[in-house]
Amino acid sequence: MGAKTTREKITDDIIIGMYMDYVLAHETAPKSVYKFCQSNQLEEADFYEHFGSFENLQRAIWAKFYSNTETLIQKNKGYEGFSNKDKMLTFFFSFFELLSLNRSYVLFALKEQRNVLKNLKQLTYLRKHFKGFATALIEEANSDKSIRITKYNPQLFSEGAWMQLMFLLKFWMDDSSPGFEKTDMAIEKSVKTVFDVFDNTPLESIIDLGKFLYKENFA
Repeated sequence: MGAKTTREKITDDIIIGMYMDYVLAHETAPKSVYKFCQSNQLEEADFYEHFGSFENLQRAIWAKFYSNTETLIQKNKGYEGFSNKDKMLTFFFSFFELLSLNRSYVLFALKEQRNVLKNLKQLTYLRKHFKGFATALIEEANSDKSIRITKYNPQLFSEGAWMQLMFLLKFWMDDSSPGFEKTDMAIEKSVKTVFDVFDNTPLESIIDLGKFLYKENFA
């Protein structure tokens, strides 16, 4: 079997692109690495050089979504001067903009597995990277606080930020508004709420977020 591309040119991005195209074209995941490689005129050795299994590849796709988002926000020259809240907002807006460009695959990937645990398993790398991002934000905030009692708990904050991302992901999946404008509103309100909670002024923001979620889910 001849490969379309020489081994030197095969990259993880190329294989990921092949995989995403395959599942969208066939509306199902490939049954085996052999059949996947055969359909793409790809040597199995090239696949296994980058991924040990389809499960590993699926996790890598979400890691790519994170790393590409990080690359995108770092290109913003003013990013380093942003407040932590604005950095989180920038991340979420950029992340969901990237997901929107790959919406068909994301919906397939998350809806194919009815087993919630299997869905969460493919998000393993994303969870690790994102929690690291959130932890860095809160540690940066703590470095400006001299009194220990006023410092935030990085583990608590990063876990809360992850739950926030999961909520927004579900919201985005169900969002049918033009340009996913309702997801943008949910991002703004939820980020404001999270940071207000940590600043000990949560009531107004929680009520505002609650009204928005009630309207979207029950109106």
